[in-house]
Amino acid sequence: QVRLVELGGGLVQAGGSLRLSCAASGSIVSLNDMGWYRQAHGKQRELVAAISPGGTTNYAVAVKGRFIIARNNGNNMVYLHMLNLKPEDTAVYYCNADVLTYNSTWNNYWGRGTPVTVSS
Repeated sequence: QVRLVELGGGLVQAGGSLRLSCAASGSIVSLNDMGWYRQAHGKQRELVAAISPGGTTNYAVAVKGRFIIARNNGNNMVYLHMLNLKPEDTAVYYCNADVLTYNSTWNNYWGRGTPVTVSS
């Protein structure tokens, strides 16, 4: 069993910042790509940022230059530093990871999400 637990969401004014964190736990042998997705009300879930085990990053155009993704491979954590937040960043943010478990299979896991609300 693998769990991804997100922390750090909340309400912030436009121009402000938040840091999200995600802890992966359970029957984990190895983590491959980890990422953050978001889903605004009435919209499809979309990729925000992803990071490989070696630190290669990929960002959505809408957040490039404002958000920074980072990970700590030693404690199975991934972070999203969100700067200069805009009302259009309002969404539920989900952690995602590709996990190799002790039964020698790779599976993709999701956290339950943490809401971020940016007021204008």
